[in-house]
Amino acid sequence: MVKLQLKLDLQFFAGEKTEKATPKKRQDERKKGKVAKSQDVNTAILLLFSMGALIVFGDFILNSMIKLYEHSFTEFIHWQITENTLKQIVHEVLWDTAKMLAPVMILAIIGGLASNLLQVGFLFTTESLKFDLKRIDPIQGAKRIFSLRALVELLKSLFKIVLVGAVTFIIIWMYKDEMLMTAFTNAENAFDFFSNTTMIMGIVAIFILLFLSVFDYAYQRYDFEKNMKMSKQDIKDEYKNMEGDPLIKSKRKARQKEIATRRMMSEVPNADVVITNPTHFAIAIKYDETVAPAPYVLAKGTDYTAQKMKEVAKAHDIYMVENKPLARSLYQAINIGDSIPEEFYQAIAEILAYVYRLEKNV
Repeated sequence: MVKLQLKLDLQFFAGEKTEKATPKKRQDERKKGKVAKSQDVNTAILLLFSMGALIVFGDFILNSMIKLYEHSFTEFIHWQITENTLKQIVHEVLWDTAKMLAPVMILAIIGGLASNLLQVGFLFTTESLKFDLKRIDPIQGAKRIFSLRALVELLKSLFKIVLVGAVTFIIIWMYKDEMLMTAFTNAENAFDFFSNTTMIMGIVAIFILLFLSVFDYAYQRYDFEKNMKMSKQDIKDEYKNMEGDPLIKSKRKARQKEIATRRMMSEVPNADVVITNPTHFAIAIKYDETVAPAPYVLAKGTDYTAQKMKEVAKAHDIYMVENKPLARSLYQAINIGDSIPEEFYQAIAEILAYVYRLEKNV
């Protein structure tokens, strides 16, 4: 009975999600579009770019509006309404409006793209467009509505409304006297005053939202990491699945082969001689009686690897001796690190003696 209880407890703890997400899980979730992202950052940057567009192109937009109104009340008003003239009026009004709003729209789009690239980098996925029954499940929907995350989002929205509203009220209160005086001035001055005041309120509100979005991004990242956590059993299951994936296996083998080849290449400069085919085989031989009683193989390779070994040997002034039958036989008979078998002693001894004579003459 005690053993059973202990087993159940261990299973319970194994199911707790206490481990950080693995790179594979992060990659899989990213493919689904699940990343740490704050909508407040998007909103704040979008408003910042839009406000910047209004400040920079405000005069252009105002003049375009005035021209559109002037043209409407001096030209269009005298036209006889027919199907053709109505089409022309609609076409001209829409075209002028599009030109007027284009700078703001373009900068707003740039702002939206910039905010997303800033947070998650380039990401394109169609997973969110796929039909999922869970999205229309009323039980799951109720859980989302009454979840802790929904409560946090509600409190966050209320806080932003109260804060921006308070700042807006303070600015209006500061300019209340000037605002009352607009009743005694002309329309142009009143328009300038309200435009400037609105611009001030907008800029202050945007910087408040930018400030708050930093904290929101930190919270979203914390919440994302929390939801991404895995249990020890999840990690074990993922590892088992990866082990059975042919693509993962092939990548791992290729990586291991690359590491082994690189390590082997680093031994070539220590060789006494490299015996070549000359194009298909290369074997690096070393004789050091303190290491082994007979010469041994430091590295070996065929085709591309053999050519790379020859390049390394040439770069480090290692002697290369061409012996086609010996190179082929050594490659097939000996592994890296093995000593030369007795049947090759005579041939290897002659080659080493030849190399030592060359070194002595040099």
